[in-house]
Amino acid sequence: MVHATDVSGATVRKVTLRLVPFLGLLYFVNYLDRVNIGFAGPSGMKADLGLSETAFGLASGIFFIGYLILEVPSNLALHRFGARRWIARIMASWGIVATAMAFVPNETMLYVLRFALGVAEAGFFPGILLYLTYWFPQQHRAKIVALFMTAVPISTALGSTVSSLIIQYGDGVFGLTGWRFMFLVEGLPALALAVVTWFYLTDRPDKARWLSPREQDWLTAELAAEQAALEQAEHWTVRKALTHPRVLGLALIYGGIVYGLYALGFFLPTIIAGFQQQYGTHFSIVQRGLINAVPYVIGAVVMVLWSRHGDRTGERTWHVALPALIGGLAIPVALYLGNPFAAMAAVTVCAVGVLAALPTFWALPSTFLTGAAAAGGIALINSIGNVSGFVAPYVTGALKDLTGSQRAGLWVVGLCMVAAAVGVLVLRNRARTYWNVRGTDKKRPQH
Repeated sequence: MVHATDVSGATVRKVTLRLVPFLGLLYFVNYLDRVNIGFAGPSGMKADLGLSETAFGLASGIFFIGYLILEVPSNLALHRFGARRWIARIMASWGIVATAMAFVPNETMLYVLRFALGVAEAGFFPGILLYLTYWFPQQHRAKIVALFMTAVPISTALGSTVSSLIIQYGDGVFGLTGWRFMFLVEGLPALALAVVTWFYLTDRPDKARWLSPREQDWLTAELAAEQAALEQAEHWTVRKALTHPRVLGLALIYGGIVYGLYALGFFLPTIIAGFQQQYGTHFSIVQRGLINAVPYVIGAVVMVLWSRHGDRTGERTWHVALPALIGGLAIPVALYLGNPFAAMAAVTVCAVGVLAALPTFWALPSTFLTGAAAAGGIALINSIGNVSGFVAPYVTGALKDLTGSQRAGLWVVGLCMVAAAVGVLVLRNRARTYWNVRGTDKKRPQH
């Protein structure tokens, strides 16, 4: 006789192995294409295109304007038409634009292409988060989101080294400078993976031929029971999800957390390159790439362990607030330290804080949103929160031009992350009932 616990464990493992590595690969390519301008900037692009630090920050961040405009419509389209078709469409669109970055002729076209890249990618990340709610019960989601989101530190850690190697050894290939060749090489995989996605992904558990009938029945019933419990607690329409203070509050909290992620993602390579002037050090392009990888390698390990602890205990609030608070307090001191090793230690603490907070944060919206409301609400949170993706690099670059130092920009990073930590604690007190929902899980979260 097969017990229900045996079916549940086997099903979750099978779905995890089938979906999470592939989705992580897609996000690896997606995130790398989004932030690889950070590696191109100090490796010749700013000089070749005549970009100031402010212009570079604007080019890095304008991506998120297009992203903001189409995020919610894109996620609602995914919910209606199915993840397989819509994610494949997104990937093909972004692959075309990312590859075109190799041929950008001037500052104006750089702005145009970065904006177009945001339009093309809109809906990808919240679409994947929504897709995961179709496959994983609530009690597993923080851990699953963490496994999926390891693509962020891995893409930055591995991507920084790979991008540096491509820039260094690809200089002159096809008559392109190193940074242009990097854009070309890193844009093409999205096009190939768009085709694979079309045939590989399955929209819903009841269509998964790779699950046994017993596994399909258990997973479908488990998810349906959770959705029914949430809808019984409070019914959410798309309109309500797009206007409710709880959702808007989560969007602002997310913005504070990812402010640190994007400020580091776009400017850490520049900060490391500046160690030569500040500390008298000298690193090659590849060495700078390896140094850039360190915070993200450590962050990848911590984010998985921390999210598993959150799933095991059922606690959500402090698993978001504590790492955000520690990271926010650590980052402003980074450039006041007396040597590059101490500075990188502070930067690493900040990166770990950001990465540890994110997976559990994304477990919060699905504790009270389902269906089309979840599609719209998750997209809105990601869309508004990612305004930080525009603001962070622009403000960081502008403050560098204004003051001649990265210190002011990092103080802003710290303040935003601390504010996010405070915000999640405030919102917890107002939304305690909803954040305690765990569907059919017998354990209740403790706050």
